[in-house]
Amino acid sequence: MTTLAPPVPAGTATGRGTRLRRELRAVHALVHRDLLRLACRRTSTALMLLHPVLYLFILGGGLAALIPSGSLGVGYQTYLFPGMLMMTVQTPAVMVGIRLITDRQSGYLRELLMAPVSRTALLLGSCAGGTLVATVQGAVLLGLAGAVGLPYDPVLLGLLLGGMALASFTVTALSLALAVGLSSPETFHTFLGLVMMPLLFLSGGFFPLTSLPGWAQTLAAANPLAYGVDVLRRSITLRVPGHAAAGGVEWAGRQPPLLLEGGLLLASGALALLWATRRFSRPE
Repeated sequence: MTTLAPPVPAGTATGRGTRLRRELRAVHALVHRDLLRLACRRTSTALMLLHPVLYLFILGGGLAALIPSGSLGVGYQTYLFPGMLMMTVQTPAVMVGIRLITDRQSGYLRELLMAPVSRTALLLGSCAGGTLVATVQGAVLLGLAGAVGLPYDPVLLGLLLGGMALASFTVTALSLALAVGLSSPETFHTFLGLVMMPLLFLSGGFFPLTSLPGWAQTLAAANPLAYGVDVLRRSITLRVPGHAAAGGVEWAGRQPPLLLEGGLLLASGALALLWATRRFSRPE
């Protein structure tokens, strides 16, 4: 006679391991969904990539003749490149927040919440998927490094890829932190329209922050995008001799260390994600 094994109590080590595997499968499924969406929406992805490319070669090419290289330490297109990398990863990262709101409106989120996994796992999966998709799109733009005078150095490309992943995580987490408290995508779009362009122009991606008035430099020092651009630009400085990294965020007239800027980016994203998970875990 075959006997059935008794159910495993949820509090045992085996029960905790089973629950962890279930949570990880949920995260993996959401990341896989985002990658499938990226693969299926090639036209939309190409259009998102076209925007920074036009800025890089049309705006950058036009202003390169007006802005002397001596004032920046490098040609303007080379100077502009980290800012365009940030623009590339920022758009898909922000879209994660919009997708969370539309999933809630369509009822898809309600179906996800019926799965035997925690809400925290669902939000972590959304954040991981958005971070990966944004990093992949930024990696495509890295192929233009040679066109702006940067070498195809594997270490340099690895540093830039790591910087983009860090910036993508922070922007995705901030987007989710905003989206969990909103019920209308129109409100989300309106808020983004008010803050995204100022944040981009105060990031140091288009011009040195040191050329701004004092109050604007203070705002830039609280801008996560400015630290993302700084990390990318200073990563180039580490590998390309003669590449200037001046004009970024300054504290009392000094640039903070590169590792500290990266740590602040990571901490900002982690705190935003922690707040979002606490808010998202509340029953609706």
